[in-house]
Amino acid sequence: MNIQFREFNPFDLWIWLEFENIPSPLEQQYVEELFNSWFYLGKLGGFNAENLQVTETGVDISYMEYNSATAEAALMAPMHNMSDFEYTGTWGRCWLDLGTSDLIAVDVLINALTQLSREYLTLRQVIIGGVNEDWPVDRRSAAIFN
Repeated sequence: MNIQFREFNPFDLWIWLEFENIPSPLEQQYVEELFNSWFYLGKLGGFNAENLQVTETGVDISYMEYNSATAEAALMAPMHNMSDFEYTGTWGRCWLDLGTSDLIAVDVLINALTQLSREYLTLRQVIIGGVNEDWPVDRRSAAIFN
């Protein structure tokens, strides 16, 4: 699976998926559930790099003392909005406003899409940001979600 980054605006972001074949309804459901789950985590502020206490502790987290005050002091980092997933031929796309969530969210999505492609359906490529010449964006449709 090829990962490609184009112009990246976290407040107006299209993510494009190219499937090996036209995705079946079940394959579409897998993709949509992945994106919905990822977005809900983001909406709840789950991708907040200001509070990564467990990761920063290292490998041995047995009996780690989690600092709730540090977690409370971290600025909010929620995603704001997501469109419904759309499909045409072998392409799928989704528009997002990542809000103030941190870029760790993009890594998490790429990791999940990589595993999805290995086990459930084959993705040729994922394009993050920019436009897709094969499927023009109606800029007015993105503005609806703002």
